Amino acid sequence: MRFNAKKETEKIIEFIREYYKKYNLKGVVLGISGGKDSGVVAALFSKALGSENVVGITLPCHSKSTDATDAKLVSDKYGFELINIDLTKTFDTFKVEISLLGNFSENELLNSDINIKPRLRMSACYYIAALYSELKHGTYLVAGTSNKCELYVGYFTKGGDSTYDIGVLNNYTVDEVIEIGKYLEVPEQVLFKSPSDGLSGKTDEDKLGVKYKEIASVIEGKKVSKETKSKVDKLHTNNLHKFNIPVYERN
Repeated sequence: MRFNAKKETEKIIEFIREYYKKYNLKGVVLGISGGKDSGVVAALFSKALGSENVVGITLPCHSKSTDATDAKLVSDKYGFELINIDLTKTFDTFKVEISLLGNFSENELLNSDINIKPRLRMSACYYIAALYSELKHGTYLVAGTSNKCELYVGYFTKGGDSTYDIGVLNNYTVDEVIEIGKYLEVPEQVLFKSPSDGLSGKTDEDKLGVKYKEIASVIEGKKVSKETKSKVDKLHTNNLHKFNIPVYERN
């Protein structure tokens, strides 16, 4: 069945409106990376709540300047407020404190460095959400921007981009997100930008070792090579711990 971007967009917008009405909520805060997912989420919330109730945040942390430029394209298109919180000095100060614990190599620190950045960013998002809830006299939520392909292979940081109050792309593959973005007229420079975490200097697909189209094919039960199926299955299985937090059940 052909994907109906108009219908799906309308359903997402209605979902947002109904949820906000049910819990008497006011606005939303989200990190704007300059990529397709955050661009589409920003567009959806701008349509659902009105751009005056959307706050986008650029959160550079040793980031590329093009990310901020692309983020501004989105905010200019939909008219929502875009603020900048540079976390570079915060990250560097944290690193100084870590260096006092021992003489660690770059390789030993690499994974920790990559994952602390989205955790700092999400802390900033929740701080701004709480601040705007006071300033605007109504509750602001933090929106997630993960898509179905990322979530399936666990391509996110616990306590970072996996932490949010409302998610609207969780059940859409990357290609479907692009179709929704086309319908919403998200700037092409943003919509067709090679997906990257903005942290490691590599594209998502380079880091994962598979393409998002291949992940989507596995999810949808389509035919792929044994090698691809094995890679995707391994990523999925190895990251299940991110979804299922064990809790001791008292007898």
